[in-house]
Amino acid sequence: MERVEAELFTDGGNDAVVRLQGRHFPGVLIQGDTLGILHADLTEVAELCAAGDLEEARLAVGVLQADLGAKLRRYSEALEAHGIRLPF
Repeated sequence: MERVEAELFTDGGNDAVVRLQGRHFPGVLIQGDTLGILHADLTEVAELCAAGDLEEARLAVGVLQADLGAKLRRYSEALEAHGIRLPF
């Protein structure tokens, strides 16, 4: 393990916006349990599509889209608050 310094643009909770040394743009720190949940949600969508249950798949995608949208808004707001242009 290597210890490094990072700039923290939001509070240190879930989905913290941080910039590591040597990086131009900050990133989003996603906790391991949250990463596991995102993967499980996406797996569920794939399984629903494979089973032909498109209505349930649409609902599951909507939840996933809302969650990722909230993370993207938090990221965008943090960069805007610090005068950094978005990388996309």
